[in-house]
Amino acid sequence: MFFSVHAKKWWTLPFVGLSAMILLLAIGCDQASSAAVSGQEATATGLPRLVDVGADKCIPCKMMAPILEELKTEYAGQMDVEFVDVWKYREKAAQYGVQMIPTQIFYDASGKELFRRSGFIGKEDILATWKRLGYDFKD
Repeated sequence: MFFSVHAKKWWTLPFVGLSAMILLLAIGCDQASSAAVSGQEATATGLPRLVDVGADKCIPCKMMAPILEELKTEYAGQMDVEFVDVWKYREKAAQYGVQMIPTQIFYDASGKELFRRSGFIGKEDILATWKRLGYDFKD
């Protein structure tokens, strides 16, 4: 009796593990080309770019939304700020190869990825990161 009840569940474990491995391999392969694909978009404007990859249902992402809007408004013409929702725009989000949301990716004016980080980050820390990367934006 014990074996027959649990036998229905144990055999699914290898399939779950295999599915997870395939997903991670796909993400890893995607990351190799993600910098080139997503970085090309930055060259169109000739401005450094901050991309925040998240979701409108994610709590830290919701907290960052007004910060991103402030940066977009205050530093218009100096940097581009973009939000990519992983649930609404899955294909575009996959190009960035993120594994956790929110993830912020900093690109230079030529589209080269300079830095990336995951989790909430405040406006002052974003500006400090840009400064550390060689960009000192004026209000």
